[in-house]
Amino acid sequence: MFNLKIESYLKLIFLVSLVSIVSAYFIEHILGHQPCNLCLIERIPYGLSIILIILNYFLEKNEKFIILLLIIIFAFSLIISIYHFGIEQGFFEESAVCGIKNSAEIISKDELLKQLQEKNISCKDVTFRIFGLSLTSINILISFLLTILLTKIFISYEKNK
Repeated sequence: MFNLKIESYLKLIFLVSLVSIVSAYFIEHILGHQPCNLCLIERIPYGLSIILIILNYFLEKNEKFIILLLIIIFAFSLIISIYHFGIEQGFFEESAVCGIKNSAEIISKDELLKQLQEKNISCKDVTFRIFGLSLTSINILISFLLTILLTKIFISYEKNK
């Protein structure tokens, strides 16, 4: 592995997370490809990592703990992405997460009727690809690499400090 300081690795992870979030919103709002519910869930780890890395610069005493949290976050991202990929490939059936919107927002029967009439984006439909890969496939790769990188940083924490 490269001999960089932990701060440099965290800056790289921050940049990857920021580019991932900005790209997801660009694809959704500028290019017009609507995400499914799992796609929206897959964005959460990137937002959390951005917040944690910013917090790290203010709470430097807890750097090792923040790295551990980042490992857990990206491992979660990897699991969700593999599950989503399995749905895309037909290995798994879509769960309830894929078919419903936030039920807390439904207040009246008119709103429920409106939601039922709206077209839900299926988790098995791939609406956007980059180099032939679904965004879920790309997220698997990114989450896997970040989990491995963060684990190596955590294991060799004292040397890289």
